[in-house]
Amino acid sequence: MQASSPSQPARRALLTGKPSALRRAVPQGLVLPPATSAITPFRAEAPQALLDDLKLRLSMTRWPEQQTGAGWSQGVPLQRMQDVARYWQHRYDWRRAEARLNAFPQFRTEIDGVGIHFLHVRSKHADALPLILTHGWPGSVFEFLKVIGPLVDPTAHGGKAEDAFHVVVPSLPGFGFSDKPKEKGWNVVRIAKAWGTLMARLGYGKWVAQGGDWGAGVTTALGHIKPAGLAGIHLNWQFVFPEKMPATLSADEQRAVDGVGRFLSGEYGYFNEQSTRPQTVGEVLSSTPVGQAAWIYEKFQAWSDHGGDVENVLTRDEMLDDISLYWLTNTSASSARIYWENSPSSFSGGRLDLPVAVSVFPKEIYRAPRSWAEATYPQMIYWNEVERGGHFAAFEQPQLFVAELRAGFAKLR
Repeated sequence: MQASSPSQPARRALLTGKPSALRRAVPQGLVLPPATSAITPFRAEAPQALLDDLKLRLSMTRWPEQQTGAGWSQGVPLQRMQDVARYWQHRYDWRRAEARLNAFPQFRTEIDGVGIHFLHVRSKHADALPLILTHGWPGSVFEFLKVIGPLVDPTAHGGKAEDAFHVVVPSLPGFGFSDKPKEKGWNVVRIAKAWGTLMARLGYGKWVAQGGDWGAGVTTALGHIKPAGLAGIHLNWQFVFPEKMPATLSADEQRAVDGVGRFLSGEYGYFNEQSTRPQTVGEVLSSTPVGQAAWIYEKFQAWSDHGGDVENVLTRDEMLDDISLYWLTNTSASSARIYWENSPSSFSGGRLDLPVAVSVFPKEIYRAPRSWAEATYPQMIYWNEVERGGHFAAFEQPQLFVAELRAGFAKLR
């Protein structure tokens, strides 16, 4: 991977007011190696010039005035964002994040014209069940790093050999170290078809899939198209709203409707913007790391189960690992396009006629009622309402997430 010239010329250009020099000096993000149909090993290694440029931009941040509303009512409070930015500039270490990633086997391969990055960790247990885990926005493969070890080596983490999985964790097209599609059409169905190709290319004749957020959209699409070898799916966000709402709702059904109402009235602005103007979003966020960080950090705060402060459940380093991946790969526009590609979206995912396991986390955007899940998933093989956790289930509660996957897929081994 390569970047353009180091940041010193950029500093001189800013001081001398020569915009042409500045344009030549600004790193535009990581340059990924070309992908082919071969499965090619990959390592994350950001050029130092790109990291220097990040620190320079952080040092030059122009801040807005203090919010006039209380707490988080208008977004990330100014003082919190300034604290995060100072930490990112002076204490955060991307090389540590790279080392975490590079501790796992990583690869790239071309599928349907796009280079797909993925982690692939095989279990030592011969009868392990192959599993593909799909992240969403504003997530990444970093969400799953804490669960890979317990999934592939359960006997070292309180489980049994028969709990083992072979784990595949791809980066969505336009995210992380996957290519940015150069043409439209990469909706969840096309991504699901690519995942089917990937699992076949890896030699898996029987496998299962899991997802939340857009990963749940892709995994639901897998359930519809049923590529060769797919034995069942697990969802930690379930699109089970009926096409026609019943006249009378149970308490659990009303709870789900209320959750969607809160989301649409107070949390939906980003969704509308990314669904309609992803290019504008990218043009704003690609030049300001603080803007990129605030756009994502706010969602960690809003959608996690943390008792008031997201840093109670996710460390600042963990969140900045994810944020830095978006920044260093310059994927603010390409990742936002998944909303545009799948617009209009719906909380009704349609009936799935294959085995489905369901884990409902209490601080999810809405909590699916069992009655609607049973109607949508007639082959539902597992249902559990988990005691804690939110939208980023694997990231927030890795032990509970692992336990849910072991239990959820037990009948498919």
